[in-house]
Amino acid sequence: MKPFTRLAKAGVLGMNSRNLDFIAAYNPRRYYPLVDDKIITKKLAIEAGVTVPEQFGVIRYGGEINIIERIAKKRASFVVKPSRGSGGGGIMVFNGLAKTGLRRMNGQITPWADVKYHISNMLSGMFSMGDGSDSVLIEERLVPHSAFSKLAFGGVPDVRVIVFRGIPVMAMLRLPTAESDGKANLHQGGVGAGIDLVTGITTRGVQHNDSVDLHPDFETPVRDFQVPAWPEILELASRLGHHIGLGYVGVDIVICEHKGPTLLELNARPGIAIQTANLRGLRPLLMPVHKLPSVPEDVHERIEICKANWRGEPLDRFIAPGDEV
Repeated sequence: MKPFTRLAKAGVLGMNSRNLDFIAAYNPRRYYPLVDDKIITKKLAIEAGVTVPEQFGVIRYGGEINIIERIAKKRASFVVKPSRGSGGGGIMVFNGLAKTGLRRMNGQITPWADVKYHISNMLSGMFSMGDGSDSVLIEERLVPHSAFSKLAFGGVPDVRVIVFRGIPVMAMLRLPTAESDGKANLHQGGVGAGIDLVTGITTRGVQHNDSVDLHPDFETPVRDFQVPAWPEILELASRLGHHIGLGYVGVDIVICEHKGPTLLELNARPGIAIQTANLRGLRPLLMPVHKLPSVPEDVHERIEICKANWRGEPLDRFIAPGDEV
């Protein structure tokens, strides 16, 4: 049997099917700016009652670059990122003010000239999706939940939840490593751990598509870890996924020590590596939700559908009278 055929039989969602059957079919292009621009996303999240990092300032053109100095005098730590950036490109994290510049998380000092040059590159659109200039967002640096002290190296872990029609269908925990330079990006060497949607407990770990049992830096087990505040994470993802107007979306959430589950960003084109982390295909989870004539407005009812779907139960009982096809 050919590898492609085996993957299809296992229910693995390929890139072409993701693009045509779910992104193109369920994500109207007019809504893309709502998730591609982090400033707009933040406003929508607040409207939906979702916790977001505090915004310290926005730099929209070169004449405003000195805003960074005023913020640095007031704030102990903060993150600087392109508003329309992707894949973590261009992001700078600082945790203190020095005489000659700003202190990075590794203790090194970035001179003011280098900081401002980097911001100029962000404004030019160097790290952004599409063509044209961009804005620079300066916001609170989130402190990861203490439960991750031996699972996250030099950065902030996050949870990626795939939400389809407002219903979470799959999730993974992304853990930063020394190899990934403290970033929770799998393609840079981070660890991904599949999550049981019902319990919030990790089921297995992967790094570079290879199965791993231990975090490479701490030798701490990455499976059987209870993700903190799991019910709140599911509710946040479902609430925002339903509110945003996109049928197929990735919701990235940080479990902050002080704020609890907090939206990091949304992705209208979430990757398919989450299937490797879970050792489970997306298609058998997507199709039952696709076949539902409608989905409930109530977030708690959508979470019940999510859990039943994950367990492989028929979703007939969630079809309202009169909605049958």
